Formats: sequence, C-alpha cells, structure tokens
Amino acid sequence: MRTLFLPLLAVPALTFGQSAATPKASAQAGPKPAASKAATAAKPKTSPSAATPAPAGSAADPVVFTVGAETMTKSQFDKFVAAMPEQVRTQAATPAGKRDLADKIAELKAMAQEAKRRKLDETPEIKQQIAINEQQVLASNLFQSLVKSAKPSPDAVQKYYSEHQTEYETATARHILIRFQGSRVPLKPQQKDLTDAEALAKAQELKKKLAGGADFAELAKAESDDTGSGANGGDLGTFGRGRMVPQFEQVVFTLPPGEVSEPAKTPFGYHLIQVQERKAKTVDEVRAEIEQKLAPEEARKQVEEIRKKANIQLSDEYFGAK
Repeated sequence: MRTLFLPLLAVPALTFGQSAATPKASAQAGPKPAASKAATAAKPKTSPSAATPAPAGSAADPVVFTVGAETMTKSQFDKFVAAMPEQVRTQAATPAGKRDLADKIAELKAMAQEAKRRKLDETPEIKQQIAINEQQVLASNLFQSLVKSAKPSPDAVQKYYSEHQTEYETATARHILIRFQGSRVPLKPQQKDLTDAEALAKAQELKKKLAGGADFAELAKAESDDTGSGANGGDLGTFGRGRMVPQFEQVVFTLPPGEVSEPAKTPFGYHLIQVQERKAKTVDEVRAEIEQKLAPEEARKQVEEIRKKANIQLSDEYFGAK
C-alpha cells in the first residue's frame, strides 16, 4: 500500500458532508407499548450519533467527492485545497494533480473510517494521539492568527531599519567590461582571447581615455565585452544588494557617485564602473515589509505570555532541572 497522505493531519479540518445512517430497530425486552403503524412511520428512530445529512449538491455546486457516507461538493473541495500548504496547492493546480490529491485524501478517509469501525478511536492510546493532533492544529492556527494580528511598535521598526539599512540601498550604475581568458562571457567574433595581464592593461588604457574626457557611453558601445549593456552605453539600470557578484557590488556601494572606478576584477573580467546614483529607501517606504518580518517575533512574545498564564509546572525530579 502506498504511503498515506499524512500531512493532511496537520491542517485545519473542513466540514465533510455525511449521509444519514440507516436507522436500526432497537431490541427491547418485554411488551411494547401500543402504537399505530402510521405513528411509528411518522417518527422514525435514528441513532443519537447520526450526523445531519449534508446537502446533496446542486447543478452549480455538485458533489465531487464521496468516501463511504462522507461527501464533498465542488466548493467544499476547493476550500479544502485553499487551506493546504503552498506546495499542495501548486500540485492541485492541474487536473491530474487535483485528482491525485483527491485520491490521497480518499485513502486517508477510508482508512480512518475503517479504524472507527474497528473502534480504534476508543482505545486510550489513540484517544491521546487524537487529542495531541487536535491540540497541534489549534496551536498552529493560533500562532498564525497571532502573526497576522501582530503589530510591531514604531520603535521596533526603526531599530530594525537602522540595523539593516544597507539592505534597502539601491544603485544606478553603468560599466565597461574587458573579458580575459576563462571569462564566463563568450568571445565576440574575431576577438582575441586576452590574458589577464592584457585585459587589465586594456582596462587601464580605457580608464585614461575616460579621465581625458572620452564619453563613457560611446566607449562602452565600442569596447565593452558585455554586449547587452554595452549596446545601451554600459547601462545596468537600478539594482539592490545581492544582484551582482560580490566584487562588483563592493565597488558599486562604496564608490562616490559620478566617479569612474579603477579596474575591478570579477570572474567575468575587468570592469570600469560608474555609479550614477545611490540611495536608500526611507523607513516609511519599507515599513510594511519590516512589520511583516517582525510579526513572527512579536507573535512568539505573545506565546511566552500565554505560557506564563498557563501556570506550566514540570517535575525537576522526572525531567531534570532546567
């Protein structure tokens, strides 16, 4: 038998429809009270535990899933999928994936139904497991609720921004690349494969031309081995940290705007870099992003308060001193 879809146990359960159980006549000792057949038919006996029948579905919302006495309409199944983790939702995005998911759920439900028929859910050990699973689901959903409602203080947001301000820096820059042997950049047609020393010498020569008044954009179009940016005068647009290789980024975020760098070596070759503008987003511009990052931490603080109120006591004799 294939592996059951156990991760489903970790998500909030949705209501499954159940068809009514067939009433069973109860055996009684001694004479029965008189009653007409009509009266008996008017008041059918049902088990106290029988579930209320689920709607049979409709043309707009048909039943699409049945396991024994349990049913699901299309809208119920869609809501069930929407409550799943992202990986499962992605799987169910295709018809084949949705059927596979439904098949796994069906097997899980069928096994659970059989376990109940065998009264496994009435054993003390399994009752305890069921209770723990229920508590896990409740605790998980409470934490997610705390995260959603968490509101970090303005001071906490400002502190985080001050400590991570460089993460919100952006730069607008352009460059001229001179490749060397082994570069990740392919050779141009009929181009000589320069050695490291030859590439450095050429980059230094171009640096002198720029210092003498040569136009950066025109020189990039004529000489840069980065053909993509070269066609645009070396323009790389605006980017943040983590977008470029470390050696390049180091220059971009330290070089004074307007200046042309010395040849900077990366795995691609030697670069002449000019930063046209560098700025950082303000705390107000990134406040929502920071609040989202701090929300789990705020939620954990609330969890600690919940723990304190719960008056938790553990035996040091049994568990050992903390």
